[in-house]
Amino acid sequence: MATDVDARVDVLVIGAGGCGLVAALAADRLGASVAIVEKAPVCQGNTALSSGSIPAAGTRLQRAAGVVDTAETFARDLAMVAGPHDASHLVGVLAAVSAELIDFLIDDTGLELDLVTKYKHVGHGTHRLHAPPSRRGADLIGGLERAVARRDIPLAFSQPATALIDDGARVCGAVVGTPAAPSRIGADAVILACNGFAARADLLAHHCPGATGAIYAGSPHSAGEALEWGLALDAGTGNLGAYQGHAAISVETGALMTWTLVERGAIVVDGRGRRFGDETLGYSAFADLELAGTGPFHLVYDARIAEDVAAGQPDFAAACAMGVARSAGSPGEIEVATGLPAGALAQTLAAARAAARGEAPDAFGRLAWGFGPLGAALRYSAIQPACFHTQGGLMVNGHAEVIRKDGTAIPGLYAGGGAAVGISGRRGGAGYVSGNGLLSALGLGFIAGRAAAARLVSPSAPPRLAGRYDVSNQSIHNGG
Repeated sequence: MATDVDARVDVLVIGAGGCGLVAALAADRLGASVAIVEKAPVCQGNTALSSGSIPAAGTRLQRAAGVVDTAETFARDLAMVAGPHDASHLVGVLAAVSAELIDFLIDDTGLELDLVTKYKHVGHGTHRLHAPPSRRGADLIGGLERAVARRDIPLAFSQPATALIDDGARVCGAVVGTPAAPSRIGADAVILACNGFAARADLLAHHCPGATGAIYAGSPHSAGEALEWGLALDAGTGNLGAYQGHAAISVETGALMTWTLVERGAIVVDGRGRRFGDETLGYSAFADLELAGTGPFHLVYDARIAEDVAAGQPDFAAACAMGVARSAGSPGEIEVATGLPAGALAQTLAAARAAARGEAPDAFGRLAWGFGPLGAALRYSAIQPACFHTQGGLMVNGHAEVIRKDGTAIPGLYAGGGAAVGISGRRGGAGYVSGNGLLSALGLGFIAGRAAAARLVSPSAPPRLAGRYDVSNQSIHNGG
């Protein structure tokens, strides 16, 4: 450990999003001294911009609701959507720890979480999304920040980390602050929880060229520092081409048009008034289709769907209040209002209604139609595809330790969330399952915090995590 430092803690967490706050709380619970530094003036990151939905299997909330689910089933669902993968070892690890993570969030941090039973979202075979009652990630972050304050964990805002401190044998701290007033913080472990690189146009174009045509709707602080620091230490990487897209951002307001509309039966049409894919692929995979297609794009649904979704999702109700759900009594009214070719939408709706009634196969293979054929009282919204965050990064093992290209761990360095390799595979936006970002953020933060703290107790032993989940008993493949 270098001695020329201004302060020293056991565990230094870089980033105060969902990953960093959970990592700090988990390390603190095992008795480590912890500090968090954040470059923004408030807790931000992509967790705050999400719906706060955390997927988990085998939880007590599921059991109370009569939902039968297992980590093995969860892992299979994730792997099926992700496809080719650089970090398949993490899929089972995160699925296995997910139920304990939910217990920790409820019991140790005081978060109020519900099992979402009104929708599952694409990729999940059963109800396994757990979210705040508001369905807002900002409330999730707020609860975690309050838990950090109750435990008196130091949290310094407007203090960006600018470099890691490496004594030649291990990472042993970080330089933080402004160039005019830098501080050196020494630490036995550093956890990178500082998000991905989607806000860096050059890195996004290099690693995720398919996303460059989308608007960016994620955190402005996702600037790729963790990736650059890790590469300088010869860290491995994985799934760098993966990202979470969303196919339905309101053109008029920038509001997120929840994909629950599609799950209830909505369709998406292009500038020709035609459908161009199976909308039930999911909001991220369908964003890829939009990016390859020709807009403008419109989400078409009906009054019944709009009312049902607004009743259960406050953010959509607020979007409706802003006028994003426009009314129409016929396809022709929508065509005139949007400039779509005359008769095109009417033909598209007729084919979709026939498929929803089971009278004819859908041209794109769609099987799930929610409430059934769209009614006569139509609603429509102008939408555009967006990129929210990258899903690849530094390779980590099952203890969330950053590993080199040769598979050996970099002593003292951990990563989670957008800083780490994700579990959405290599297929651009197509491998993303709802909640993958929060599972990687909170799950890897949970694992990293506990593993880093456990190393302090027995530096030579593999981290053994208290409770029913023990990563030392998992089969770990380091990847490359």
